[in-house]
Amino acid sequence: MALEPAADDKGWLAIGDGVDAPLRFLCTNAEYDVCNWLVPEGSADVLCVACRYNHVIPDLTKAGNQELWRRLEQAKHRLFYSLLLLNLPIPTRAENPTGGLVFNFPEDPENGEGKVMTGHDEGIITIALREADDAEREKMRVKMEEYYRTLLGHFRHEVGHFYWNILVRDAGNEKACRTLFGDHTQDYGMALQQHYENGPPAGWQENYVSSYATTHPWEDFAETWAHYLHIVDTLQTAVAFGVAVSPTVAKDGSLSHAFNFDTYAATSFKELLVAWPPLTLAVNALNRSMGQPDMYPFVITPTIAEKLRFVHDLVHGLPLVPVAPAPQ
Repeated sequence: MALEPAADDKGWLAIGDGVDAPLRFLCTNAEYDVCNWLVPEGSADVLCVACRYNHVIPDLTKAGNQELWRRLEQAKHRLFYSLLLLNLPIPTRAENPTGGLVFNFPEDPENGEGKVMTGHDEGIITIALREADDAEREKMRVKMEEYYRTLLGHFRHEVGHFYWNILVRDAGNEKACRTLFGDHTQDYGMALQQHYENGPPAGWQENYVSSYATTHPWEDFAETWAHYLHIVDTLQTAVAFGVAVSPTVAKDGSLSHAFNFDTYAATSFKELLVAWPPLTLAVNALNRSMGQPDMYPFVITPTIAEKLRFVHDLVHGLPLVPVAPAPQ
């Protein structure tokens, strides 16, 4: 929204609102140029709904750290946009001291001893500051042989672990989840070691959205969760811009689609699944025309679609339909 100063420069009003419209105030982090979200009049918080979940931020006395923090916040705010539209629970650390959500953005030790690991631990999400450095992140993407590695992808993946705790473990859905994703009680450390030593199993593309998803059922769920958020948010952007895909090469209309539904409110996963391939094919073609890699270098197989449908049903509180376990 566009804003104009209220009387006496106390707060802001949305342009076009009436004289009795509520005042809004900029998040305190606006002074660092890392946030442009607002706080409603009467709020007890000076930070916006996204910034108040921060615990550790970068040392802003160091050159370049403010820009890296800005990039982290842009991705994190995009994450919160999705969580809010999906009406997902977002307990704070104050509300749940042992499992509430909190974010840390630490940098690697200056003495060179070890590196900060990006990950999740009972609601604490750590994103290594170096991930906001494009060159460092690309170096890791190539080294790890990943198709896709972005800041937003990190946030969506790690919050997937957080929601496994809330929507699977704490909601009594472990059995249903195990049917699709495998036995999460297997040793995680050993599974991780085997993955890095041996790589993914042959033919993994049939059952997993990424090679990293083959590591352990927890990682499979988190990768699928992140992928679901990619789909819903990208489709909604297409809706907002009135995109329509109707390539002349598909004479049967199989790749044609007009995007005109609320993707965040869609209770039918099939509706999302039908709309997704035409859009990704079109955007991949546009990227290639600019000499860029495919925006969407993935293929959704029937097994992966079932896993995505499971996440969709979890998010919308729908009954979890039992399915036959996929080969792992």
